[in-house]
Amino acid sequence: MTEPEGPDGPAAGHDAPVSTTASRLFDLRTILSLMFGVYGIVLLVLGLFSTTDADIEKAGGWNINLDTGIAMLVLAIFFLGWVRLRPVKAPTSEIEGTAGDSAGPPSH
Repeated sequence: MTEPEGPDGPAAGHDAPVSTTASRLFDLRTILSLMFGVYGIVLLVLGLFSTTDADIEKAGGWNINLDTGIAMLVLAIFFLGWVRLRPVKAPTSEIEGTAGDSAGPPSH
């Protein structure tokens, strides 16, 4: 017996193409890169424009906001490069529902 077809083709979830855009967008490396990038830019701006001589003296003679901001931006670039060079690849057996378990309703 064949599965019922909806208005857009076969029943949803079985033969529908799987988008890898969502898996790349919500990859942990992408989220970490965004987080380190935003905080790095904030610290970089604070280090360049808002740090006083008293702040530098309090930090032992170095501009800790500037240096930490640069380090966080380098880390963000590292994570972005890692995502680009080694993208997430979903296993095809799990996508197609042939991983050994019954992925759909029981057939009659």
